Amino acid sequence: MVTDAAPGNAPGPRPRWRLAAVVALALGLTASSVVLGAGGRQDAPTRSTAAPLAADTPIDQLASGDLTRGVEALQKHLRAQPKDAVGWATLGTAYIEQARTSGDPTRYPQAEKAFGRSLALRPAAENDAALAGRAALAAARHDFTTALSGTDRALRVNPYNERALSTRVDALVELGRYDEAERAVRLADQRRPGIPVFTRYAYVRELRGDVSGARKVLLRAADSAFSTADVAYVATALGQLAWSQGQYDSALDHYATALRADPDYLPALEGRGRAHAARGAAKRALSDLEEVVRRYPLPGQLAALGELREAGGDTRQARENYALVTTWTRLARANGVATDLESALIEADHGDAAEALKAARAEWGRRESVHTADALGWALHANGKDREALTYAKKATAASPGYRNASFLYHRGMIERALGEERSARRDLRAALDLNPGFSPTGAKDAEAALSSLSGGEQAPTGDRGDS
Repeated sequence: MVTDAAPGNAPGPRPRWRLAAVVALALGLTASSVVLGAGGRQDAPTRSTAAPLAADTPIDQLASGDLTRGVEALQKHLRAQPKDAVGWATLGTAYIEQARTSGDPTRYPQAEKAFGRSLALRPAAENDAALAGRAALAAARHDFTTALSGTDRALRVNPYNERALSTRVDALVELGRYDEAERAVRLADQRRPGIPVFTRYAYVRELRGDVSGARKVLLRAADSAFSTADVAYVATALGQLAWSQGQYDSALDHYATALRADPDYLPALEGRGRAHAARGAAKRALSDLEEVVRRYPLPGQLAALGELREAGGDTRQARENYALVTTWTRLARANGVATDLESALIEADHGDAAEALKAARAEWGRRESVHTADALGWALHANGKDREALTYAKKATAASPGYRNASFLYHRGMIERALGEERSARRDLRAALDLNPGFSPTGAKDAEAALSSLSGGEQAPTGDRGDS
């Protein structure tokens, strides 16, 4: 467990299967495996391999392989064996992963139907896989209250369901209930220590301001990563943490490790692009982010590419990227995805300020996290409501939970500047640039310009930053 020992000394993490293996396992599982599960780690499982329930495979690592082919195989199997409750739950999970990796939210209603079929075949009292899948679907749609109640239902059936334990942590984090999230991740670590839990443990520590502790947990997780999917996943998490601290050399090293393990792992490619952008290597950054958007056209990635292009003077293509965000948002909403947090930030920076504020207020009404506080503060600023904005910017950067995010500090500093609070503005803009001087291609430039324009301000540093 993380709390007492390195992961390598804890009970073995659950395997992260390629989709083909997930499908093979789904076709051969017995009813007794639904609750019990079995088996250890193998890099090349077969149908005869004892293994945990396929539908319990963590969504965020389900398929680095050919997901489309895996879904087709499951569909074919279920046409021949339509009463396979485990197969339907696995198909629902695969649809969620398809939506996540392709940016196609129309897969979510299909996932919902698959879980419904599974529950019709095997009642909820015996079907923690489908219950956990439904909870994960709610989380994917950003309905974290429903996700939380869904995980509780699944855990009453099987207290050791890894997906339910992990999704419960995610839901509590996204709802801003950080004390409960810490207790939940400790419980998950006791019951099902493994990479999905370790990475969540690290993120809870990061949110608490314990970056060093988060890094230690991830490094321990890396020591227990044996499959290519595990290596790519953990190395990317280490890269993201390093990037957030402005340690771009280290971030690039971690992303290189991830991409050696899995050259098609898009989160690592995206991270590498962002790190290149932060170092001023615009050509390399564009190459990486264009490839990510080609295969993964989601709002955050589109906005990142748009900002890189805008910073380089290509405003026409940047506007096209921002317009695609609006198109995707409409499609996502039509398929039950709450997109208000993403919409608020992107609209505040690049679109309709009034729409940004409407979205941010709606999201704050659903969940009061540091991220929603930041988004609401920034949307209020975009609408000229800076005194109210500062209240939320302070919530986002408060000592409790203690999360340090360069974008949050930049937003607070710009709000303070608009209010004439120059000393505070200098402090927070400087803190943003000291923490992560390449946090945004456009935002970092604006922060530097604002800092140098303030009376008594100092010139912000320019150039690349390594691990110094």
